[in-house]
Amino acid sequence: MKIVLIGIQGAGKSTQGNLLAEKLKLPYLSTGHIFRELAKEKTKIGRYIKEVMNAGYLMPDRKTVVIVDEYLKRLEYKGGYIIDGFPRTVTQAEFFKDGTNKVIYLEVSDEEALKRLSFRNGEGREDENPKAVAKRIELFHKVTKPVLDYYRKKGILIEIDGERSIEEIHKDIMTKLGK
Repeated sequence: MKIVLIGIQGAGKSTQGNLLAEKLKLPYLSTGHIFRELAKEKTKIGRYIKEVMNAGYLMPDRKTVVIVDEYLKRLEYKGGYIIDGFPRTVTQAEFFKDGTNKVIYLEVSDEEALKRLSFRNGEGREDENPKAVAKRIELFHKVTKPVLDYYRKKGILIEIDGERSIEEIHKDIMTKLGK
């Protein structure tokens, strides 16, 4: 099974992704993980990714799809996977042809996401300062939310109320996956 997790920063994607990985015996990863791993490699694509990331830019859509597609061809992902942080745009969704089975949207309000992030901010992630988070939330609404319509039309979108306990959310996801 190939599952995509979508939600704004603080929605609980990594929490639910790890729970699903354990329950479904599938590897969990994010595009951030993919890019960081590839950037370590002494390859042409590794150097390119490192340069783009170090300059603070986003990967172009088509390049992102090619990179993710290529990465997911690795042996450990042959039986399926759970991925978050991709696709972020409709263009990426349209070009990604890896046969996604289900897309899970963890819906939380901007206020709830900000509350969760401020609660965990003590853990010291640099990218969770108020200005950066506000920008990412704005980008999510502008760029990523249309991806939900794309998957809704395909009939593979599962919408989950992400403002409940971790256990309730997980149980709801498993039920809607038919597990």
